[in-house]
Amino acid sequence: MSGSASCPVHPMPPRPEATPKVTVFIPVHNRARYVCVAVNSILAQDFEDFELLVVDDGSTDDTVATLERFDDPRLRIATNGENRGIPYTRNHGLELARGEYIALLDSDDHAYPNRLGRQVAFLDRNPDIVQVGSWCSFMDSEGAMLPKVRRQPLAPDDLHAHLLFHCPLINRTIMARTAVLQAYRYDLDYPRCQDYDMHARLSAEHRMANLPELLVCGREHPGRWTGNSADLGRDRKIAVARRLLERIGIEADETELRRHHALTRKDEKRDDLEGHLDWTESWLWRIKQANRRQPHFPKAALDRAIGAIWALNCWQARRVLGRRQALTKVVGSRLSRGLPGNFSARFLWATRQRAPIAEADDRPPTAA
Repeated sequence: MSGSASCPVHPMPPRPEATPKVTVFIPVHNRARYVCVAVNSILAQDFEDFELLVVDDGSTDDTVATLERFDDPRLRIATNGENRGIPYTRNHGLELARGEYIALLDSDDHAYPNRLGRQVAFLDRNPDIVQVGSWCSFMDSEGAMLPKVRRQPLAPDDLHAHLLFHCPLINRTIMARTAVLQAYRYDLDYPRCQDYDMHARLSAEHRMANLPELLVCGREHPGRWTGNSADLGRDRKIAVARRLLERIGIEADETELRRHHALTRKDEKRDDLEGHLDWTESWLWRIKQANRRQPHFPKAALDRAIGAIWALNCWQARRVLGRRQALTKVVGSRLSRGLPGNFSARFLWATRQRAPIAEADDRPPTAA
């Protein structure tokens, strides 16, 4: 159940008798420009029984000084003393968290005012769910809304099946049961994608879900770590996929793992799209049969995930095959039995929701 041996355990601080329902945890490194937006969005939440824990990972700008100007008893500031990296910082936050639930937010993002309340209510109603995410809108470096929304599967079985192909939870939107994450911890071998690794390990024993609501607005800007470490991210995602494939008895070689990784990533497809489709159909069928022989992923959910990924790859090949032939490929395959994938009535109805404007408050506390 626990994380790897590379996750050192710090002494746990004593817990006070009175604890908040939620710890909102923000790890931060050199985000003086944006951190006020994240902090202000939490302090303005409709749900009020929370503490806001910000752990600074050795910032060299004015991040800590900016945070110290806030005069709000709900805000706790901790530091690593030096730059230790994001998985170490996330573990430090887990150690300090006092809430029953822990809500994650990045230091350059914005949480909509109903975020905490909606997720607390869901976890209270669903004691079998260990963590819940949501859909996510996006803004640019200046806070202007982008025409982009990330939507992920909703049901626990669907999340479990999609883990085999990509990370179906958006880390900045997650609220989890604190004690469970404290038991698992983040793996220091994953400076990127430590969340994907955590979800994969959790999925062996626990259930996860997403809400079909936009509860967080993420920020896209040139300084994001994820955008500047693509090769490392690919390597770590492939490492997670390798482990998950092994759960159904598939020992994939490096070429198969790279092609498997590309199934949900348009910019990593081979130039030979028609040849790629032939391989994709064979590979997805192999996964389906392997799961039947050595069941691990929910069968119906895996069929839906495979159907959706098959349709996606066929559609992306339409510029080479033509639209008619691409559609013929979709419906002519035995993989199409999993269609329409995750597009349930609930999912489709929720897509009608327009992204609310993120009223990002970047004012420092003395200007409030």
